[in-house]
Parts: sequence; structure tokens; C-alpha cells
Amino acid sequence: MAEDISFIGLDVHKATIAVAVADEGRHGEVRFLGEVQNDLAALDRLVAKLGKGGRSLRFCYEAGPCGYGVHRQLSARGHDCIVVAPSQIPRKPGDRVKTDRRDAVMLASLHRAGQLTPVWVPDTSHEAMRDLVRARAAAVASGKAARQQLLGFLLRHGRRFEGRPWSRTHRAWLAGQRFDHPAGQIVLQDHIDTVDAAAERVALACCRFDGHRV
Repeated sequence: MAEDISFIGLDVHKATIAVAVADEGRHGEVRFLGEVQNDLAALDRLVAKLGKGGRSLRFCYEAGPCGYGVHRQLSARGHDCIVVAPSQIPRKPGDRVKTDRRDAVMLASLHRAGQLTPVWVPDTSHEAMRDLVRARAAAVASGKAARQQLLGFLLRHGRRFEGRPWSRTHRAWLAGQRFDHPAGQIVLQDHIDTVDAAAERVALACCRFDGHRV
């Protein structure tokens, strides 16, 4: 007996998931079912509804800011689910109109046709390390920007340090800068505090990264 299969396209957003179903077969019906809440209970109810009668369900959705929670929930319940990169989804030339309904229907149709290429979905450990690496990179970028802003402020006021920047001598020179107007002194100290806070953030991020490196 042939297996009954439904191909489900999900357009996943923070609060809702748009759902479309493509029935098996080249000429099978493709229909938009509507939206459900993006939470575990609503997704379980959707799966129970679509899987009545033992129908096999094959899900797909685009990788995006909502992460891989939907994939993990569906996979944990024994359902096939792939995540696809938006840049790898075939699109017709000139088709730039995007709506949740159209995206869900398109995904269901392409999944049935076998035209979607899945991306690798990291497990929770790999994803945690990815987040840590991103946090470290963000901390370094923040520190660099804070230093540039401080030097830019001093340069606008004709304050130049002749020597190696961010050395002990440079830091002593920064601490000795004085402005006649109180507002200038406040801005200077604010920039210095921002640089110091950024440096502490970089040190903490690097320490955590080195301590959890695999």
C-alpha cells in the first residue's frame, strides 16, 4: 500500500507561522491553511490535524532569525523537516512580491517537486558555540568602535598623542586631558568609560570562549 504524503511549507515568524500543504503527486492540490501561533502547543495541534489517518508529513521552512526551534520540535516527534537557505530557493524572474501566504505555498510546492536544498542544522551544542563566537566578535567590534570615537573626539579638539596608542603612557595621557568647559570634560570621561567597559566585555567574552572551546 502506497504511503500518503503531505508536503507542508511553513513561513515562520516571531509570533505566527503561515501554513500551506501540497498533496502528493504532480497535480495534487496545493492549498493555504492559514496561520497558527508560533508556540509548541499550536504546532503540536497542527501536526495532529495534518497527520490524521497515519499520513506522512514532510515539513520545510526558510532559515531565518527564529532559529531552529521548529525543526527540532518536529524532528523530535518523528517528522521529516528540512530548513532551506533563502538564497537557494528557486524563484521566477521578476517575482518580487512576498507575502506569508505566497511564501508558504511556494515552499510546499517546491518541496513536493524536490527542488529545495536543505542546509545543515546545528545541534544545540554547536548553536551555543556559534552564539559565543558571535558574542566575542561583537565585543571586539564594539571595543574598536569605542576607541575610534574617543580618538575622533580628541582629534576634533586638536588633542594628538605622539606614541603607541592604548599603551600605559597613552592611557596616562588620556587621564591627564582637561577641558575648560565642563561639558567637554564630561564627554571625554564618557568616552573613556565606554572604552573601558568595551575592553572588559572583550576580556570576558574571550575568557569564556577559551574556556569552552571544543
